[in-house]
Amino acid sequence: MTMPLSKAQSIAARVASGAAAVGVVGLGYVGAPLALAFWRAGFSVLGVDISAGRVEAINAGEQVINYIPAEAFRDAAASPKFEATTDFARLEDADVIVICVPTPLTRHNEPDLSFIRATGEAIRPHLRSGQTVILESTTWPGTTREVLKPVLDKSGLVCGRDYFLAFSPEREDPGNPHFSTASIPKVVGADDDSSRAIACALYGRAIAKVVPVSSSAAAEAVKLTENIFRAVNIALVNELKTVYGAMNVDVWEVVDAAATKPFGYMPFYPGPGLGGHCIPIDPFYLTSKARECGVETRFIELAGLVNTRMPRLVVDKLASALADGGVDIGAARVLVCGLSYKKNINDIRESPSLVIMELVEERGARCDYHDPFNAEIPNTREHPGLAGRRSVALTAEAIAGYDAVLLITDHDDLPYARIGENARLIIDTRNAFARRGVAARRLVKA
Repeated sequence: MTMPLSKAQSIAARVASGAAAVGVVGLGYVGAPLALAFWRAGFSVLGVDISAGRVEAINAGEQVINYIPAEAFRDAAASPKFEATTDFARLEDADVIVICVPTPLTRHNEPDLSFIRATGEAIRPHLRSGQTVILESTTWPGTTREVLKPVLDKSGLVCGRDYFLAFSPEREDPGNPHFSTASIPKVVGADDDSSRAIACALYGRAIAKVVPVSSSAAAEAVKLTENIFRAVNIALVNELKTVYGAMNVDVWEVVDAAATKPFGYMPFYPGPGLGGHCIPIDPFYLTSKARECGVETRFIELAGLVNTRMPRLVVDKLASALADGGVDIGAARVLVCGLSYKKNINDIRESPSLVIMELVEERGARCDYHDPFNAEIPNTREHPGLAGRRSVALTAEAIAGYDAVLLITDHDDLPYARIGENARLIIDTRNAFARRGVAARRLVKA
């Protein structure tokens, strides 16, 4: 006699077959590509976002993220199995709800979990028996169990029996042509076997490889470890840039030569400061939680200190180079090239460009910017004074009118030759001109 399937087994089978409906909360740089990946895998997808404008744009098939092909949004919007909404009540129809909301830092570099809590509160009235909730937002180990679960438990449903809960860290690398959401292995952790099995079945249908771990906290720690590794190594090479610069040694040449060693070395490159949502923020999530446990994280905190001071060092280099040419920075006109935190995308989250623009103007200079992916600076919580400024055109005449051009983000389609020919002074924080073999009238690496 065939035994009936348990609730968890029945849900896992429905998910594995593609018959389940998936809700994705947060349609930004993580949620939007994930929603598209689930849709391509055959699921019915409901995207939920608090921005009515973003929802309207997605339903109209507009390209809301520049590095995702426009046809992907058009095709999804034309499908009866893909829709966006601002109505959280619609999540009652979803079998799985995936949360992709921001986890920023406060002004005191403490974790801000208000978006996770608010999303849990918005989901709870519509949570029903049999649903699975998966958190993807980067956070400290224990958040799923200690923060999100208590909010959902107030529904009266029992986790692991009535509803299921897991964590799977996002691993998006915006603009990377070699990896997409579907091709990057997915780590999945949960605190009970049923929740883990359902989450693995979901991602197993949409993602090339699933890597299960023993708990939600372990999965949360995986994401922090990945980005702390990068932050620490970037801090090391940023410090080496300062040290070697004092010795008139080109750090980019050194790193490129060291990278020819086929073992025991991995190249990291210096820059003007960290950007994006993960690397500048994740280390502080761990250090904050470590303090609660009475554990010191001096190594990680030192890396954070090195990286966060880089924008100021860049501006110091700018001021020194201007002075060498007889120009006081307080009377200078400066053009920042590149607003995004990395090249070829329109993402300005935590971008060092915004910090550098403010620091330049604090020194009395007038600062403009050019970015082919960001026509206007939106209003941000951290930099409200820059809101509304528009990208200037890079004509030869415009370039020649500035006392210095400060290259922060090395977008591929910047007119490097035109800048090199016309700029009075170039401060290159990415070694972009040397890598392209572009000559310049006067260039200083920073």
